[in-house]
Amino acid sequence: MGLPSLPDMYTVCVGMHSLSFQFVWLHFMRADFILLLLELSLSACPRLHARLLFLSSSHLHSAVCAALCINVQSNDVFETLALLFCGADVNCDTGNPDFPSPIALAMHHGQNLQVEFLTQNRNTEIPRSELKLAVHAEHYMAPPSITHNGFLFKTASMARPITERKNKEEFSRRWCVLNDGNFNYYESDKNATPNGGLKMREIVCLAVNPPETHGYDHSFEIYSDAERLYLFGTDNPETMKEWVKSIAKSFIPGCAEDLLQKDFERIGRLRYKDPLNLESSKVGWFCLVASTLHVCLEDGQGQETIHLQKLLELSRENEVLVLVERGRTLYIEGERKLDFSGWATAIDRAAGSSGDTLSQQQLTEADIPVIVERCIHYITQYGLTSEGIYRKSGVNSKIAALLEAFRRDARSVWLKEGEQQVDDVSNVLKRFFRDIEEGLFGQQAHNWLSTTAAADESRRVSQYQQLFNNMPRVNKATLRTLVNHLYCVQRFSDMNQMNLHNLAIVFGPTLFQTDGKDYNAGRVVEDLIQHYITIFQVSEQQLKRQLDEITYIIKLRDNLNPKKGPASDFICTVYLEEKKETAEQHVKVPAAMTAAELTFEILDRRKISVREKDYWCCFEVNEKEEIERPLHYQERVLPILHSVGTESYLLVKKNYSMEAMLVYLASKVDVTKHGMLKFREEKSLLGLTTGSFNDRYFMLNQTSLRLYKDVRSNRAEKEWPVKCLKVYQGIKKKLRPPTWYLCCDTQTEMREWFATFLSIQHAGLLWPAEWVKSRAASRSTLLDTRLGNVSLIPLRGNENEMRNSVAAFTADPLSQDCAPVLKARSRKTWTEELGVEAPVDW
Repeated sequence: MGLPSLPDMYTVCVGMHSLSFQFVWLHFMRADFILLLLELSLSACPRLHARLLFLSSSHLHSAVCAALCINVQSNDVFETLALLFCGADVNCDTGNPDFPSPIALAMHHGQNLQVEFLTQNRNTEIPRSELKLAVHAEHYMAPPSITHNGFLFKTASMARPITERKNKEEFSRRWCVLNDGNFNYYESDKNATPNGGLKMREIVCLAVNPPETHGYDHSFEIYSDAERLYLFGTDNPETMKEWVKSIAKSFIPGCAEDLLQKDFERIGRLRYKDPLNLESSKVGWFCLVASTLHVCLEDGQGQETIHLQKLLELSRENEVLVLVERGRTLYIEGERKLDFSGWATAIDRAAGSSGDTLSQQQLTEADIPVIVERCIHYITQYGLTSEGIYRKSGVNSKIAALLEAFRRDARSVWLKEGEQQVDDVSNVLKRFFRDIEEGLFGQQAHNWLSTTAAADESRRVSQYQQLFNNMPRVNKATLRTLVNHLYCVQRFSDMNQMNLHNLAIVFGPTLFQTDGKDYNAGRVVEDLIQHYITIFQVSEQQLKRQLDEITYIIKLRDNLNPKKGPASDFICTVYLEEKKETAEQHVKVPAAMTAAELTFEILDRRKISVREKDYWCCFEVNEKEEIERPLHYQERVLPILHSVGTESYLLVKKNYSMEAMLVYLASKVDVTKHGMLKFREEKSLLGLTTGSFNDRYFMLNQTSLRLYKDVRSNRAEKEWPVKCLKVYQGIKKKLRPPTWYLCCDTQTEMREWFATFLSIQHAGLLWPAEWVKSRAASRSTLLDTRLGNVSLIPLRGNENEMRNSVAAFTADPLSQDCAPVLKARSRKTWTEELGVEAPVDW
């Protein structure tokens, strides 16, 4: 049969009303005939041209592939070149099982030049012109122009998410070919029949795994609309990038091609709903890059960006993911459980904290870490008038649990009065800044510290401004917010006792993450608070409005929670220096009377003047057990009177150990202690007491007293919260339960342990500031590192390192007949025995 002329063929095509046989002759046409036919149809019949272009994505491609299979049997390489430019596939199926590819046909017919040409063009991507026709969405088909092939390692496809690491043994090497909108994989590059494959239009999601997720370092996942997951891997990162790029270009439509420029970890198609129209869903193309979700919506509004770490809310209800931003809510639906589960997990992970630096935390819209904003808000609402805020230590277990909850998902943590204590929240904030990687001041911390060397105040302020302006975005917003909060705290120092200097001492080492030896850290914080308005260029009118609001909140809380009226006065007997009739004093004790006020009352009655180093204290003495404890000067007396038995009484006398304890604490760089003690815990068996003293290693820190079997032990045998202990001292001859006894070898050792207990329980305030200040000149220079009795140098290192640094104690032997004993009684024991709630600060 001869080939028809071009005019005849054109006439036949134009005259046909049916498309059934339009391309019957194209299998035998030359490439130039096909191109000319398309060109002539554009001017002669636009309707036929549109049909030809539509069919060219399927019928025309089949025609040129068939023509290629015929031509490679000849020596016409130029015709082969023309056919390839028309879209013919070098790897197309010939329909002959003996010679499945054009290369095999050319080799069979001895056309070596054709074989060489086809082999060299196997990986060629065919250029194409974009079709500017309006194609209905339901007829959409991805342009079949992407061609790629090579070896990959593949696991068996699965119908559930991959939750475990896949080893190399679970992968099989496959020759993979991407061409004409199809992705096929073969046993090897010699096989003509694929082991399997999928069409590009069936792909709904492409996910790139982090390196070393599976046995092969680099891997990606393909999700199909048939609820199947395909995992591929390779050890070559460039190979994976090429495959990911080629596959993504093959199934992502032109309207979302901007997404292909992103370094995505997941890209694909999802359905979504807008809150303005929840009845119907639309198709959108989504691309996840780190913590940012890029979206191309169907309604043609262009590309949108969602910062996942700044979401106000992220929740999942059944197969709907709800993303709440300020002013907008987006509902993402799951058409298929498999890929939707992957999207939900990836978005949830991206919306959380992605690292340990400030910028990697969950942020507010103002670029402030959520944990910082919520802690500051809570303290402003409920703790701004709390005495010693940021100096008192909370409950360590609660602090650790709350900090872990914030790190896991700060967005879901809401601080509520009654559920969290102010001191716990304040310590969470301090610990966050102390532990954050790179610190608040980042790499420029040294420049901040060196600025304090400038003697001229205006010069220092100018340098602070310059350093602040050069800070990263998140660090800058966080520092501004924190200093604003501290400025407000010190404005109410008449109620919370935290003035400018106190706050600087607490937050200097915390923010700069120093060991407390660099005094410049405190000076920087002090300067930032003192010159807050100038450095941060704050509107004084706006600041005044903020302070007025805080004042209103404080007054409102006082009105809603009025303080209870004074209870009936209690008459008690107090002894001066010793228990005898001539030393009795009957005192009316109001509910608010402190131990210091009671002491002054007794001294005033006896007209005793207090000299500079006279440390008069009120003691609770247990005559039966021969032990005593000095009451803290701020401790309320009335609860003590209600709790003690008939064998106990109050005694006012000089505390001869106070001077030595204050000197000892001033010389320490931390408020912890550890060492070997003799320990005895008595138990009652059938009315008989049992128990003996054993050598044990003890560690006392800010939150707990821990008992270890020896110095080398890693796990504590017992642990008691420090805040829940009453600590007595004395020389015991008879021991009775329910108590724990810690026996020291020397009085000096016992005094140091006792001082450490008191310092921790009362936030370092062992004695009123007036006495401490009056003795400041005679103290050693170590006192300069402290404010009152609060250590500037935090405890560093782990517990093992602390235990390894045990030093020998100074010997101060007592008589061999008895030994100093520290007695600790738990809060629970007192509550059960006496039926009253024990005070927090015993």
